[in-house]
Amino acid sequence: MKEDKEEFDFKAFAKQAGDALRSGKPLAGKDGVFTPLLKMIIESALEGELDDHLSETRKSGKNRRNGHGAKKLQSSLGGFEVLAPRDRNSSFEPQIVEKRQHKISSDIDQQIIALFSRGMSYRDIQDHVGEMYGIEVSEGTLTAITDRIFPQILAWQNRPLESLYPVIWLDAMHFKVREDGAVKTKAVYSILGVTTRGEKEVIGVYFGDHESSKFWRQVLHELKQRGIEDVLIACIDNLNGFADAIEDVFPQTDVQLCLVHQMRNSMKCISEKDMKPMVRDLKKIYKADNEKMALHYLQEAEETWGSKYKVVFKSWYRNWDRLTNFYKYPPQLRRLIYTTNPIESYHRMVRKVTKTKGAFSSENAILKQIYLATMNAQTKWNGTIFAWPSIRKDLIAYFEDRFNQTDTV
Repeated sequence: MKEDKEEFDFKAFAKQAGDALRSGKPLAGKDGVFTPLLKMIIESALEGELDDHLSETRKSGKNRRNGHGAKKLQSSLGGFEVLAPRDRNSSFEPQIVEKRQHKISSDIDQQIIALFSRGMSYRDIQDHVGEMYGIEVSEGTLTAITDRIFPQILAWQNRPLESLYPVIWLDAMHFKVREDGAVKTKAVYSILGVTTRGEKEVIGVYFGDHESSKFWRQVLHELKQRGIEDVLIACIDNLNGFADAIEDVFPQTDVQLCLVHQMRNSMKCISEKDMKPMVRDLKKIYKADNEKMALHYLQEAEETWGSKYKVVFKSWYRNWDRLTNFYKYPPQLRRLIYTTNPIESYHRMVRKVTKTKGAFSSENAILKQIYLATMNAQTKWNGTIFAWPSIRKDLIAYFEDRFNQTDTV
């Protein structure tokens, strides 16, 4: 009987699931790509139920864990074996998969996958489990179940990274957290990368209370320790200290400031009366064919609006070199890097499972939801980004001494 459970590798699962779907394998069925995921979720649920049971039985008498027993299950996602935990008193009666239960209905399969896809919101889990099984699941049990994914989160946060990421994007999400009796806003910074094969990957997620060059250097040095040796292009909002930190830690990296963020920041200073005509003039800057024409349009806009909005043009000139880096490259690559849209799209996927929450109970509660949403996103990002063959050729042509062509075959 096997006691040591293998750790579920989400990164490997996401890649294997994408490969399997592209090769024609189904989501469900005997060889369905989600069978390993179902196994992991059931085992995590059973472990969480036992934790909750032990916390109750220890109050009235001695009880503790007593290893695992192998249990074969059949479902519409295929047959598989789970390791069911046992307690010394044999008083543990699991509800998710009962002791003598060996078959899971297709409806339960779909509910479990739905819970995962929706971020395992406690309210959602209670509604689904109550509707499907007629079982009331305590918040303690739900907490124990979802806390079981923290080893996977820790492994994911510290997993080895690839040596080269041609492009990375960085942006922030904000969440409300109850802390010390008050509701505070926490910034969560995520880094999205594209690999040399053209696949999107969430590289890391970081809580940042104080944006500074020192904070970003710590993040970038951690990425180096995890294996990143080079980044060709970094696309960012003008986060305090981040561009300087990138250029210090990765001195060969081109930093591209997001032009959409620059426009949004400019619009904050423009009166409603001037908004449409001034925005129309500013948009000409990043729609220009080259940097020379872009500068011409900036100077033209300044002649019209500069006396009234000096602060706007001061910002454009201060950031000009990093705003116009994308003009070096061919059109397909320009479209990929001139904004942080790819990472904002990922953030929208995260917000789908967090938007109903008023305030989280802790940073860990936020991290669980982000992680689950990220793993769901990774399974959807099967294949390469749009126009990757053309973009790859542009990257190889421009960075031929740094772009490892053997990784792109």
